[in-house]
Amino acid sequence: MSRKLLLFALVALVAAAVCTRLGFWQLDRLSARRARNVIVARRLEADPVSVAELPRDTAELRYRRATVRGRYDFAREIVLTSRARNGSPGVNLVTPMRVEGSDTLVLVNRGWVYSPDGASVRVEDWREPDTATVAGYVEPLGAGRGSGAIVGRPTALRWLERAEVERRVGAPVAPFVLVQTAGGAAPADTVPPRHTLPQLDEGTHLSYAVQWFSFAAIAIIGLGTWVVNERRETHAAHEG
Repeated sequence: MSRKLLLFALVALVAAAVCTRLGFWQLDRLSARRARNVIVARRLEADPVSVAELPRDTAELRYRRATVRGRYDFAREIVLTSRARNGSPGVNLVTPMRVEGSDTLVLVNRGWVYSPDGASVRVEDWREPDTATVAGYVEPLGAGRGSGAIVGRPTALRWLERAEVERRVGAPVAPFVLVQTAGGAAPADTVPPRHTLPQLDEGTHLSYAVQWFSFAAIAIIGLGTWVVNERRETHAAHEG
């Protein structure tokens, strides 16, 4: 076996081993994704509960369906920037809601509004009746990821971080945002398009796994081809 073939064999075997490991890694991620989808599906299929009945553990909040009734505080509304919908730029309108008997505000993501720059919008055009019953699913608020503030835009945020939101609204807020999927009694042209329930899929993990296993196979096949060709050349040289 020539030194070139030995070197190629080393590279090919290392490449095959790495690609195989990456393939199994993608399969592990696929398995985790499927397990997560089962949990999410159960939560989305469950009957909505009052926000007062939601688990206190934020890890248990995501995608649970809930309802809340209260009074919107439009003066403290937050514009959540850079939110695309069907390929169009826009924003989400997040409005604090005051719930009777509680000093803690509940954030309601009322929906998406078109915005050419993904940041500017006339929020007054999207007012709804002050008192409302909202139904949707829950997303926990982030913490410790930075304020998400935008210079020169006091009502806009790139993302919702609990401490920053509380600073902006001047009151404690619940550790989640209720993403509205239904409800509201305002005329259609003043209601932001509501969000739909999350669509569950398995992502691209399986296709990536197949690609990595294919790369591993190509490396091994390439090595085998080189070995066969070298043996043929050696045998032909001896016969000559």
